[in-house]
Amino acid sequence: MMLGILGGMGPLAGAQFLARLTLLTPAERDQDHLPCVLWSDPRVPDRTAARLGTGPDPLPALLRGLRALEAAGATAIAIPCNTAHGWFDDMRAACPLPILHIVDAAAADLARQGVAPGPIGLLATEGTLAMRLYQQRLEAAGWDVLVPDAATMADVVSPAIAAIKAGAVGPAGLPLRAAAAGLVARGARAVVLGCTEIPLGLPEGPLRDSLGVPVVDTIDALALAAIGWARG
Repeated sequence: MMLGILGGMGPLAGAQFLARLTLLTPAERDQDHLPCVLWSDPRVPDRTAARLGTGPDPLPALLRGLRALEAAGATAIAIPCNTAHGWFDDMRAACPLPILHIVDAAAADLARQGVAPGPIGLLATEGTLAMRLYQQRLEAAGWDVLVPDAATMADVVSPAIAAIKAGAVGPAGLPLRAAAAGLVARGARAVVLGCTEIPLGLPEGPLRDSLGVPVVDTIDALALAAIGWARG
């Protein structure tokens, strides 16, 4: 078996996924790790812009990456980009390999952390929120998804995500922490970091300690799902 990683969205998130996959895998030697191949293509058109109608369709580039991973010997696919999952059904229809769904991985991590049905907070891109990727799947499982208001998205979350993509990881942490705290103040019993750039500026451990509620890092959640797949 070999895991194919459809990355580059952004490049740092894909690299972080590979690092976390390695660190989270129970292993005592090289040979205990999961064989994988990373396709990191930052040329994929912006997913949020496409979903909001202001940019080109990323699907052809996504399918090109899937074909490359299949040709390289991948037997399953992980995509460490939440917004790209807006094209999940199209990718699954075009690719014979199983594709792990990052929202299902987040749901499994919520359950693993003992988060009961009820209100949870979500930080994500405007595209992910507009597609209701998390709302549909998590609400079906009993969680009520709270999201930042339009002003917080425009003034805080979206600029912070853009800053991380531009390499300004450190300065993004404080505004993202404030946005997460706002969700907890509204009653969220947990916070899902539903953009794989966000954990880069807002690590899950310190955030959990400061908020006092469980936090789901979707990079880690997807890595755990991939490890689960590899185990059978």
